[in-house]
Amino acid sequence: MAYLFLMLAIFCEVIGAVSSTYSEGFRKWLPSIIVTAAIVASYYFFAASLQSGMNIGVGYAIWAGLGVILVAAIGTIWFKEKLTKVQLIGIGCIIGGVAALELGAHM
Repeated sequence: MAYLFLMLAIFCEVIGAVSSTYSEGFRKWLPSIIVTAAIVASYYFFAASLQSGMNIGVGYAIWAGLGVILVAAIGTIWFKEKLTKVQLIGIGCIIGGVAALELGAHM
């Protein structure tokens, strides 16, 4: 159950981050409401994952890491943003770091 809650937290965080682009600095009310609701939901689901037994360090690393990767992917595909080689290496490091934290939690 902890991982289900964590995936919901990540999904909501990504929705909030993408919606913030459309809110134009919170000047547009509908995207601003979506940002606020999504971020509150994201923290709710993250807390639920912790209550279900998720280790906070591992959970936060997965939450933040996958959030960064998904938002970067959406930025590249949806908003036509460019990723440099250095940025791609950084994403690889995030993946490696999250994997190391997860593997280390089971040792």
